[in-house]
Amino acid sequence: MTKLDRAKDNPWVLKTPPGTSEFTFHVEEKEGRRLLVCTVGKTVLHYDARCVDDLYVMLKKAGDWVELGGADEQKLAKEGTVEAWGRSPTNPVKGWYGLKKGLRGRFGVYIPPLMEELGLCELEHNPKNNRMRAK
Repeated sequence: MTKLDRAKDNPWVLKTPPGTSEFTFHVEEKEGRRLLVCTVGKTVLHYDARCVDDLYVMLKKAGDWVELGGADEQKLAKEGTVEAWGRSPTNPVKGWYGLKKGLRGRFGVYIPPLMEELGLCELEHNPKNNRMRAK
């Protein structure tokens, strides 16, 4: 299990894969569940913290680069992308890793930079169409 231990007063400060936007992540417990709290400007997103380990396992099984495919919750995610997997009924949580209704998407935008920071993956930093793979 990946050690996720950053408190609100000491968050990870990260950038989106193209390097265009900054955001933070910290860990909280809420109703018995560990959450990754992502703050982008004034917007706060919540992801189930187990997504880091689950995505790592998926990437290891894929064995090669996987396109990120970030999309808002209201938009369809491109098949075969990290975003599509993060909301798929066939992933380990059987659906969305994003936990705030209306803000559950963008999994393929915010989780990959955290995984890169944790040393779990390689991540591309192109203007568009970035990919990731397990280390």
